[in-house]
Amino acid sequence: MEFLIVSGLSGAGKSRAADVLEDLDFYCVDNMPVALIGKFAELCMATRGRFERVALVTDIREGRNFDELFQALDGLWSLGCEYKILFIEADVEPRVKRYKETRRRHPLAGDTGTIEAAVREEMKLLGAVRERADYVINTSGLTLAQLQKEICKLFVGEGISRAINVNVMSFGFKYGIPLEADLVFDVRFLPNPYYVSELRHKTGLDEEVQNFVYNNGDTREFLCLLTDLLAYLMPHYLEEGKHNLTIAVGCTGGRHRSVSIAVALTRFLNEQGYYSVNTNRDIDKG
Repeated sequence: MEFLIVSGLSGAGKSRAADVLEDLDFYCVDNMPVALIGKFAELCMATRGRFERVALVTDIREGRNFDELFQALDGLWSLGCEYKILFIEADVEPRVKRYKETRRRHPLAGDTGTIEAAVREEMKLLGAVRERADYVINTSGLTLAQLQKEICKLFVGEGISRAINVNVMSFGFKYGIPLEADLVFDVRFLPNPYYVSELRHKTGLDEEVQNFVYNNGDTREFLCLLTDLLAYLMPHYLEEGKHNLTIAVGCTGGRHRSVSIAVALTRFLNEQGYYSVNTNRDIDKG
């Protein structure tokens, strides 16, 4: 089990970091009482793999004395639960600016008077936690996409298969374009197996239909151009911080050409190391 403690400074982006981790299949819990960390770890370990990746967010809201946190973390080692600490920080000026823009109250504002004083005091209080951190990310000047990229580097590594989920969906134009589509490709210009009597009642999942579609010069050229386009686009989507992408391929009824092309694209993307699935919205219609 991968057990991660997320801590850091208020206004530095811990919630954003937790959202990114959740997209990376972490089970995230925000502001769990320190006293429950050990019990929670025991429960996760008892599920025998149900919770493979867990992230707990803890910060100044839990209290100013972090001795209890360190005791809880030491207790994790005694349980045989290895953990890492991710510390999210930002410089004074951007954190003050963020609080002024959101008009939220800093957890220490009531004690220090000004936002800047509260921000500086929190940096001192959390110094010991930062020293024990395995990873530190400073979000000053980072966009959300850049923060996502930094977290993905740490918890996905050089591989990209879990950094973006691609759904290659076939559909029929006569039933409407899928609302969730990010990219839409029209393959109605390709030869239609519907007009071949022995193929009409089959679908693009059948080998005979795929052979009919693929063994065409226009199809081969189209797939070559389309796969080149996707090979160019995917790294840029990752750079942007995109986690989910829907590629919609449409023909008239959504049973033959679009399904065959969607199958080919899914195979190509998986060969490139992306996590891709094929869904066929209208394959059973008409």
